[in-house]
Amino acid sequence: MNTFPIQIATPDGLIYSGEIERVKCRTVTGDMAVLAGHCNFCTALGMGEAYIRLEDGTTRYAACIGGMLSVMDGTCHLLATTWEWKEDIDEQRALSAKERAEERLKNPDLNERDQRIAEAKLKRALVRLSIVK
Repeated sequence: MNTFPIQIATPDGLIYSGEIERVKCRTVTGDMAVLAGHCNFCTALGMGEAYIRLEDGTTRYAACIGGMLSVMDGTCHLLATTWEWKEDIDEQRALSAKERAEERLKNPDLNERDQRIAEAKLKRALVRLSIVK
């Protein structure tokens, strides 16, 4: 299968740079996969499961929380707000975050802002847990 270069970065620095066969991630309009030869494209990333398929056919899974993805002249750049490889996700920590968010959401006195923050924390925890399962 054909490959293309990708750079995956977060505000903390470069996460991955190399040739891959495919990248799949959640955009704000739904899931998207990029293969070699993709047209020039730019989109905002949503929150969800992501993966890259390496040249040797292995797949590396990650939790991707927001950012931007662009393809320009055959090169893909993915700048994620958060990108966590499956092997780096602490399942117990994600489970604790999920439980804290669920407890917070049970509070009937939450204002709208705190409600949205708790919902976002719950969604992030659920994304991480879906990757490690």
